[in-house]
Amino acid sequence: MDGPVRAPSDYAAGPPPYARGNEGSLVSALKTLLFFTILMVTLPIGLYFASKAYIFEGSMKMSSSDSYFYAAIVAVLAVHVVLALFVYVAWNEGAPKGKGKHD
Repeated sequence: MDGPVRAPSDYAAGPPPYARGNEGSLVSALKTLLFFTILMVTLPIGLYFASKAYIFEGSMKMSSSDSYFYAAIVAVLAVHVVLALFVYVAWNEGAPKGKGKHD
């Protein structure tokens, strides 16, 4: 036998060093994701109970069963708005800042 098999020197050095240039964009993306996650949980639930109590039952004097239905519609619309905002922000996050002509 020839002896133990050795790994090439590239593997012996370990993984390449972490690219620090991407760290800022990763943190920014995680902050954006956390913000929209919190918004996705709190906004529809808050709008559901607020619109049910103050708008539909309070101002419009609807019955309890009708106010449940319309408050659920408000909550679903809030979910769609938050999702659309998230897609818009995520789409524009990687876009270049300058709007001028690039040479």
